[in-house]
Amino acid sequence: MGVVLCAGIRSISLGISQSNTGRGCRHMKITSGVLLILTLGAAPAWAVLGEYESSVSLDQKYMRGEDRVISAQGYRLHQITSPNGAVVTEYVTPEGKVFGVSWRAPFIPNMEQLLGSYATPVEQAARAQTRRRGGPFIVRANDFVFVSGGHMRAFHGSAYVPSLLPKNVSAEVVR
Repeated sequence: MGVVLCAGIRSISLGISQSNTGRGCRHMKITSGVLLILTLGAAPAWAVLGEYESSVSLDQKYMRGEDRVISAQGYRLHQITSPNGAVVTEYVTPEGKVFGVSWRAPFIPNMEQLLGSYATPVEQAARAQTRRRGGPFIVRANDFVFVSGGHMRAFHGSAYVPSLLPKNVSAEVVR
């Protein structure tokens, strides 16, 4: 019986061949990473998906970032850039509801804060996932789409609620 170290996570090898142990470690790292991200998060609160944009100014103050408001045809976006290089973009309907969020950062943001009640399907999908090989982590639920990917110091992702998209605005704007 040997002990295999997987990026700080210990597992016991019970006579499993080295190639299978490697795959097990990779799967364990990915699943553990996603669950850790969902439960702990690494960044402060942002406007919550599906809620009103009134919290954007608090987010900007908390991040100590610059909030740049850009008006587009059929929606507004708030692009908050923090001194540590994180960029969070919040997409807002003319009625003031956040219909989408995207991020590029050296860390993965706190999904509970970013997605609010929409974090539950992401958490469930991460727990149910039995095997994943590279590429982005994608969740499509009833009225919710989530895509996240990247690597150490270069994470990116987006999430949106199709039913909240303004008229004549496609989901491709949420990038």
